[in-house]
Amino acid sequence: MARIVMKFGGTSVADLDRIRNVANIVQREVRAGNEVAVVVSAMAGTTNQLVGWCQQLSPLHDQAEYDAVVATGEQVTTGLLAIALQVIGQKARSWAGWQVPIRTDSSHGRARIDTIDGAAMLAAMQSGEIPVVAGFQGIGPDGRITTLGRGGSDTSAVALAAALKADRCDIYTDVDGVYTTDPRIVAKARKLERIAYEEMLELASVGAKVLQTRSVELAMKERVRVQVLSSFADRPGTLVVDEDEIVEKEAVAGIAYSRDEAKLTIRRVPDRPGVAAAVFVPLSAQNINVDMIVQNLAADGTTDMTFTVGRADLPRAQAAISALHDEIGFAEVLVDSDVAKISIVGVGMRSHAGIAGTMFRVLAEKGINIQVISTSEIKISVLIAAEYTELAVRALHSAYGLDAN
Repeated sequence: MARIVMKFGGTSVADLDRIRNVANIVQREVRAGNEVAVVVSAMAGTTNQLVGWCQQLSPLHDQAEYDAVVATGEQVTTGLLAIALQVIGQKARSWAGWQVPIRTDSSHGRARIDTIDGAAMLAAMQSGEIPVVAGFQGIGPDGRITTLGRGGSDTSAVALAAALKADRCDIYTDVDGVYTTDPRIVAKARKLERIAYEEMLELASVGAKVLQTRSVELAMKERVRVQVLSSFADRPGTLVVDEDEIVEKEAVAGIAYSRDEAKLTIRRVPDRPGVAAAVFVPLSAQNINVDMIVQNLAADGTTDMTFTVGRADLPRAQAAISALHDEIGFAEVLVDSDVAKISIVGVGMRSHAGIAGTMFRVLAEKGINIQVISTSEIKISVLIAAEYTELAVRALHSAYGLDAN
């Protein structure tokens, strides 16, 4: 008998027929003799609608009330799937985050999990019950509902798998594994049989939608074996594993893109010690994540500071920077939300030379201007105009030999 946490994304539970299909998939695992817990997202489109309502009322809405609103989507799905399981003869019960409990910090809208007490859930599973858990949510120190950020149901599932000491965490979505890039853009994209935790973490952090960044980070830390599968096709998926389990390490494993970026440029900032801290500390205090950063020095003793934030954070970032005008003494703030981040990722970069040069050459040949560059040991990211996203991804996919035969 194996203990498995099964997670189903929004497209997998988008309507009642799909919820019935999920119930059958869960029943199949139970009949195979496995102990199963299920984590679900909200029905496709529901969270977007709830977020939209909050933003329409106030772009700078209260984050605690935002959590109270958007957490309701998952609660609907847990109840519906529990009913669907009961209809086909399975003992099942829905669990909200606070009932587990999944305890988090107080960072509403992007809370981090502190602890999970899985004792009650283990007892339920051992009695033959299938727990259906609301992903994406927990309970903060003040007893209020918190949410883990967009895509947080993946994190819920991996964290629950670690707490329950599960043998595997199966993440069911609308794709049948992890591909070298988005198959909707590149028809010749290849499905990977295995991918290293580090590669998956980098791909997730730079725009790949298959798994949420924090879920991969947690899986790597806790050594939770993760399998990405389709809930619509019964075929092998992709295993996310230790790098040591991958024999042939390609120079580039995959290419990701993100259109959820916004670029801010603070013009003519006085070039003096502490000015970078004066800009970025207030952004951090508001839980605004800054990604790519570049600084250009001018001959007159000033500098232009360019950086990117998530597009959803742009209004708050603009407000925070504008409030610093008198303190810092910059000339103006320029904003561009019509940008995209393109990234190449691969653990093989450590032992292959010329990877960056190939990327820059290919983009230049296509007439694509690079606005910002950032790198890590196994990743290179560039910021470009959004209109060139698909052209860049296709060209790079071919240049690195990733196209399927």
